[in-house]
Amino acid sequence: MPANGSWSEVGTATHSEPLVLWHLLLAAGNDNQRSSLRRACFCICKRSLQRKAGQLPMAGMAPHRELRGDRQQRKSDVMQTLTQRLANPTRFMELSARALPWVVATAAVLIASGLYMAWFVAPPDYQHGHTVKIMFIHVPAAWFGMLAYLVIALSSFGLLVFRHPLADVSAKAAAPIGAAFTLVALITGSLWGRPGWGTYWVWDARITSVLVLFFLYLGLMALRSSIEDEALAGKLSAILGLVGVVMLPIIRFSVDWFDTLHQRASVVKMSGPAIHSSILMPLLVMATGFSILFLAMHLKGMRNEILRRRAVALEQAAVRRAASRVET
Repeated sequence: MPANGSWSEVGTATHSEPLVLWHLLLAAGNDNQRSSLRRACFCICKRSLQRKAGQLPMAGMAPHRELRGDRQQRKSDVMQTLTQRLANPTRFMELSARALPWVVATAAVLIASGLYMAWFVAPPDYQHGHTVKIMFIHVPAAWFGMLAYLVIALSSFGLLVFRHPLADVSAKAAAPIGAAFTLVALITGSLWGRPGWGTYWVWDARITSVLVLFFLYLGLMALRSSIEDEALAGKLSAILGLVGVVMLPIIRFSVDWFDTLHQRASVVKMSGPAIHSSILMPLLVMATGFSILFLAMHLKGMRNEILRRRAVALEQAAVRRAASRVET
């Protein structure tokens, strides 16, 4: 028996070293006490081995921290698994084939609704009359002309830093789409500016910077098409894509930095939109439709590029097989 004649020490001994329990085991007076101490000693030895192996937290670590770490690890594993699935071109082709019809249908419905609201719901402007309705095409086209270049920059970063398998495909597919949106923005802007400015074109800071963005798109496509080596063309285009991203803040803040004819931001403002809701709602519907349209075009462009690269790979493999047969 213990010196004090009670077994209250066992509760405290279970949190100490196994040697203490061993001494208590030798001093136990009956079989029940010895059996309880043997089980406690076994549990402590097992937990000690698990702690040394890193399977359990050290003494004093809060259990909720351990659980929070497990949850974060599980979330990280799920995100990594999702990224790996999307990085697989075959898996991407399967997912995009299922999603593309729904994305196209959604874009068509939104753009049709936006055009209806623009022509039959939105009132004419008191200065520009019905010509203000060009805005419902011009503004979303300008937004997504810039967004497409942001996609190119992010994809270029993913290619150069993370070597993502689909990053180069994404950057290449986004370039002609961004050029098309930017060209639409330039043309509609000229048509819209003619009644107000008296001319189709002025070397305004906003207009000129958007024109530079359009030439940058053309430069990206020309650089890629001029290099036969696919990997080298992707890397050089990615570098140019990252360098050219400086044009985006210049375009965005050109009306604030320079004295321009172009109006200042009236939708995306810290104080809220500065246009009436009867014009704002059709504009937002059109912008949402253009965003879904951009997604559909980007997915389709990536699918075409993956199929093209597969066809090139099969053609090169056939040429190599034919060459090996000739040599043998």
